[in-house]
Amino acid sequence: MQTVASIVEGDGEVSALPVLLRRLGEWLTPDVYTEIATPIRVRREQFLNKDDVFSRHLKLAAAKCGETGWVLILLDADDDCPATRGPEILDRARRVVPHRSVSVVLANHEYEAWFLAAAQSLDGQRGFRFDPADGVDPEVPRNAKGWIGHRMVGGVYREITDQPALTARMDLDQARARSRSFRKLCSEWSRQLGQPPEHVAGP
Repeated sequence: MQTVASIVEGDGEVSALPVLLRRLGEWLTPDVYTEIATPIRVRREQFLNKDDVFSRHLKLAAAKCGETGWVLILLDADDDCPATRGPEILDRARRVVPHRSVSVVLANHEYEAWFLAAAQSLDGQRGFRFDPADGVDPEVPRNAKGWIGHRMVGGVYREITDQPALTARMDLDQARARSRSFRKLCSEWSRQLGQPPEHVAGP
């Protein structure tokens, strides 16, 4: 058994990420029992720019996951390049908790971009309406929350309630096919839990 202790930046992710990680476990590593700890919420700018805040939360995550566990840092990339910023954060984290396995995944540009990648599978969920004519590259929009909200009944996306609900219903294979940052999350899950990504079958 492994415990995953995650660090996130939004209230929605505190509820949504455990749902997503459990689904990844059932999909990618069904023979491995994984305990998902309640995510640690941080303020992104403080976490990344204040060494004492960064260190304190990393050490807390390390304590929560235990000696055989795994620390997952999931943040929105915002305007940063995930391919550059991610390794920088990972290097810092490894210096703080060298005795733990650590992964860094930056959703490009935000968690909700993964809903864009799987938008077709979410048609009719939580009042969301998908129109094939609205085809959009999930890696491009800066305001994925707004894109989704405009296509929901009432025109409002509520992060606290909609994010975990849509996470529970999104097609993971569709998201992986269309989002580089989601593929990164899948690869990290498989790497940490010992199953090569190329051997992973779709759901």
